[in-house]
Amino acid sequence: MNGTPSDAYARPPRARILLVEDDEPMAELLEASLRHEGYETVTMTSARQCLAAGPAPDCDLLLLDVTLPDLDGFELCGRLRSAGCELPVIFLTARDSRADLRTGFAQGCDDYLTKPFSLEELTLRIAAVLRRSGRTDPVDRPLLLADLVLDDRAHRVTRGGREIVLSPTEYRLLRHLLRWSGQVLSKAQLIEAVWGYADAGRGDGNLVEVHISQLRRKIEADGPALIHTVRGFGYVLRSDGG
Repeated sequence: MNGTPSDAYARPPRARILLVEDDEPMAELLEASLRHEGYETVTMTSARQCLAAGPAPDCDLLLLDVTLPDLDGFELCGRLRSAGCELPVIFLTARDSRADLRTGFAQGCDDYLTKPFSLEELTLRIAAVLRRSGRTDPVDRPLLLADLVLDDRAHRVTRGGREIVLSPTEYRLLRHLLRWSGQVLSKAQLIEAVWGYADAGRGDGNLVEVHISQLRRKIEADGPALIHTVRGFGYVLRSDGG
């Protein structure tokens, strides 16, 4: 089977996210990670910069750090809500006391994520908040490659119309490979995305090899290979047999 551009899943534009974070390395990491997931991002470094954008900035969701140099994120959220801002808000913070949690929700946030967190957890929270707020996120669209289909809403995988039963870990692994079809993913990237270890050194590379092997047996039982090993670099999902 020869792959063509129409075979591969084309990630559609997703939500536009405003990130308010004054820690430059953290902001760069989050911005790059969100863009890799298909989100459009705008980054601001202070509460006052965010307030100057007005109560209805051109975005779909706000990610607010609680510890900012001028106003804390709680106060910023409260001011935005008072000014009429109806955008969903997720707080990112290392402050995890019950008092902080109560304050965050009292000021009008939609979710509260404590550091450290994995990229997968963050993107799942973002998708959930967007759904609850009625803002459609194409993350819910089926992921396609050739005759392989992963439907996240139905939690169902098929190839050539035949249903494939996967374990939860195999399903997460395939979903991540499909989202990044055509791109080589290292073991460290897969460990972080699928197993949730921000420090890839905590994970075991053998876990990846075992699950890749199991996944290959299931999705390639009745068709050409889709998961390819790029020695020394990682794995790539593609339909050209290369």
